[in-house]
Amino acid sequence: MIEVVSVGAEEFESHCSSTDTKVPAMVNTSSSVPTARHFGFLLLENYSMIAFANAVEVLRMANLTSRQPLYTWSVACVGCDGGAPASNGLVVSDMAPLESLDACDAVFVCGGVEVQKAISDTLVQDLRRRAARGQMLGALCTGTHALAAAGVLDGYRCAVHWENLVALRESHPKVHFALEVFVIDRERITASGGIAPLHLMLHLVRAHHGKKLAMAISEQFIVDRVRDQSDQQKLPQPEFVGPGYEHLVEAAELMAANIEEPLTLSEIADAAGVSLRQLERLFHRYYNVTPAQHYLALRLRRARELLSHTSAPIMQITVACGFQTASHFCKAYRAQFGHSPSEHRRQGGSQGLVHVGIVAEAAAPARRLRRPPASPAAGAAMYMS
Repeated sequence: MIEVVSVGAEEFESHCSSTDTKVPAMVNTSSSVPTARHFGFLLLENYSMIAFANAVEVLRMANLTSRQPLYTWSVACVGCDGGAPASNGLVVSDMAPLESLDACDAVFVCGGVEVQKAISDTLVQDLRRRAARGQMLGALCTGTHALAAAGVLDGYRCAVHWENLVALRESHPKVHFALEVFVIDRERITASGGIAPLHLMLHLVRAHHGKKLAMAISEQFIVDRVRDQSDQQKLPQPEFVGPGYEHLVEAAELMAANIEEPLTLSEIADAAGVSLRQLERLFHRYYNVTPAQHYLALRLRRARELLSHTSAPIMQITVACGFQTASHFCKAYRAQFGHSPSEHRRQGGSQGLVHVGIVAEAAAPARRLRRPPASPAAGAAMYMS
């Protein structure tokens, strides 16, 4: 039995003052103590312990590393007499009263296996009440199921584990389920599962307290690259998913290997052994985007990596990522990331907290297609954006 109680400033100060406590180097030397943010975690039966623990541990390390009570948290559940059992058999006991989560800055629903059985009328009504009063709501792993069932995700983008994408898209058409590792859309915050909550919380810590603290936490946890909102979940090998997935993988690899000189969608479809219409269906089924949107996102992510890790001029990056003009590139970049390439550079080029290396797409096998030179009139058709 694991005992978890609401953690507050007094407990934190007592912990830090202990003589046998080894605290990492202080990051924030300011003498003023910021107002602590209070998060609530609503555990569903058979929730994912790895998702829950990854989220809480980032908050704990933020306090420990900064030597300030930056975050407090409470844990509650619905109808769990004797504690909330995780899918690994461990039980979190001493729950806070459900109504105590009303004072939280955000409440995260933590789901796991057989999540549908854990979604009760009481839970649905509680989530609707919180949404109506404007409370920020989040979900970890399959907790997104609960938010969708309550109708509080309608009109929002959200993340959920790849295994649940197809079923949820069919049952909740008003919700935009994305393949990203985590998604922040206005007052909804969702993480896909596994260790994704760690990256989500590091993103929030950076937004609240700056890059230096977030990097210090990631170093404590030996995390060499912190993923951001544009990073997507890695889908499994074809044998674990539906028909046609192998063609999708081949098409995606072709796109990743042909960034500087983008292929036409027809060329990609032909090389992958499917029709253009079949290619569009596959991308919509598994990624919920068009092939052109996916290709453009790959090129823009590559551009962001070059901005972050090289001193190459923006015009050079424009060409390297397959754009014909800098103005077109800048417009597409702003639409994707919310800021221009030059703004990214001015802010230190680290919006994504990418510490080392580049994202997976950039390291894809270099399978390039050779084709005869295109005529000037056909040249524009080579670009997908």
